[in-house]
Amino acid sequence: MKQTPAPPSLGPNGTSTRPYLVRALHEWCSDNGFTPYIAVFVDAGVKVPMEYVKNGEIVLNVGFEATTGLELGNELIEFKARFGGSSRDISVPVDHVTAIYARENGQGMAFPVPSDAAPSAKGVAEKPVLPDKTERGGAVLRLASGSEDSKSQPGVTASPDDEPPPEHSPPAGRPSLKRVK
Repeated sequence: MKQTPAPPSLGPNGTSTRPYLVRALHEWCSDNGFTPYIAVFVDAGVKVPMEYVKNGEIVLNVGFEATTGLELGNELIEFKARFGGSSRDISVPVDHVTAIYARENGQGMAFPVPSDAAPSAKGVAEKPVLPDKTERGGAVLRLASGSEDSKSQPGVTASPDDEPPPEHSPPAGRPSLKRVK
């Protein structure tokens, strides 16, 4: 019996698991009354309002209440959303999603930055998401292993805010002293 080889674009490991995991976590958030947020690595292939991009990344609310015409496809995530009162078309390649998580509790999953990202841009978004929330009971996100990146990377902590943590924040769970002069 002759076996049909996989199409060349699929590679030996099949298709990417990322779009399936994004859809599953989006559904889990929606079913539990949580607000799904995605963190996106931004480059020329991403269509988002550039004025909201910080450090080569944007965090988007992809809940049904915040979007119109949401399509979570295998290649693209597309929808319309309001920014500053005006409706904007959003188009994000799925491989540019670096995390999906619930705003309310930080639970979710992080993914590696796209492998075809420019070396200079890769350093900007190497740690895909969000500020440290462990002191407030946030969940730690772990990078998904799979065909995208076989190297295991340290976990990333999620928070609904899209600003980086303070430069001198103490590690979670450890007391710290601050010198006052």
